[in-house]
Amino acid sequence: MGFTCGIVGLPNVGKSTLFNALTSTAQAEAANYPFCTIEPNVGRVSVPDERLAKIAELSKSAQVIPTYLDFADIAGLVRGASKGEGLGNQFLGHIREVDAIVHVLRCFEDENVTHVEGRIDPIADAETVETELMIADLESLERRADALGKKTKGGDRDAKAQLELMQLALDALRDGRPARTAQVPDDNRRAWLALQLLTAKPVLYVCNVEEESAAHGNAASDAVATWAAAQGAGCVVIAAAIEAEVAQIEEPDERIAFLTEMGLTETGLTRIIRAGYDLLALITYLTAGPKETRAWTVRQDAKAPEAAGVIHTDFERGFIRAETIGYDDFIACGGESGAKEAGKMRSEGRDYQVRDGDILLFRFNV
Repeated sequence: MGFTCGIVGLPNVGKSTLFNALTSTAQAEAANYPFCTIEPNVGRVSVPDERLAKIAELSKSAQVIPTYLDFADIAGLVRGASKGEGLGNQFLGHIREVDAIVHVLRCFEDENVTHVEGRIDPIADAETVETELMIADLESLERRADALGKKTKGGDRDAKAQLELMQLALDALRDGRPARTAQVPDDNRRAWLALQLLTAKPVLYVCNVEEESAAHGNAASDAVATWAAAQGAGCVVIAAAIEAEVAQIEEPDERIAFLTEMGLTETGLTRIIRAGYDLLALITYLTAGPKETRAWTVRQDAKAPEAAGVIHTDFERGFIRAETIGYDDFIACGGESGAKEAGKMRSEGRDYQVRDGDILLFRFNV
């Protein structure tokens, strides 16, 4: 089960620098001109989780395997993308393929780095991208609505239900709001996602500031945070240049010393990864044993059989039960044996909703 966050924004806001730091590679060329990233580069990054080392120690595991998020670096968008300007068509197509949007905004002044619109105004930049996405969604829905309208006249019930769902998005878009602001009934959530609307995707705004503002942000990032909060969106402040430097430091102690010198307690990338996890409504469950301690990703509302299926489809198909220990109980009891003796291991059935930090052992039969 893969989850991908697409890194988007206007040209020259720091997208590729951020991507390179995230993946600690030079897959995406960072250059001072628009469209240096032609095809989306995808990098897989581990999700920081301090619980893994503690579980592995108690389980005497031979190795530790974290869970991951994928980040895609997508070519910069310009005004008119919805009409095919710049690399508009490719940009919109790549966004449809991601699960969430990490929108990088330039919140720093630098006369050596060109801004595609000749000014530094991160909120205006965000609105430029959002507007292009809304126009693309509106035009797509209006075309599809016309076709469905003809089917409903013939008594097609499925077409009628889909058209009613599309109307929720059309009402929001015509009111100048992204589709994610529409009130969609929970039982229609799957059908809603199937519409593949660009503005229905969750968004995290990343304010790229100068090095001096990395710890606390600046006036521009403060304005973005207020603006994002009003939309119910998340906001993280980073200095992409610092993140690129940190990514090149291999020794953990040296990395901590560098961050401390910059007034930081953790990297901005850690905050982005954590925020991306929250943005996608994901949780982590764990498996542990002598061979390995491993983290697995599922959605927050996942039931035990679905979680089992993340490991292997046979686990889900033949699911019997999930032997479950909460993380706090696992640590307090000194591992699996202690948790069993203390009566902290539970046997959960098909309707059990997995909790973040659960240590699970699946019983199945196929």
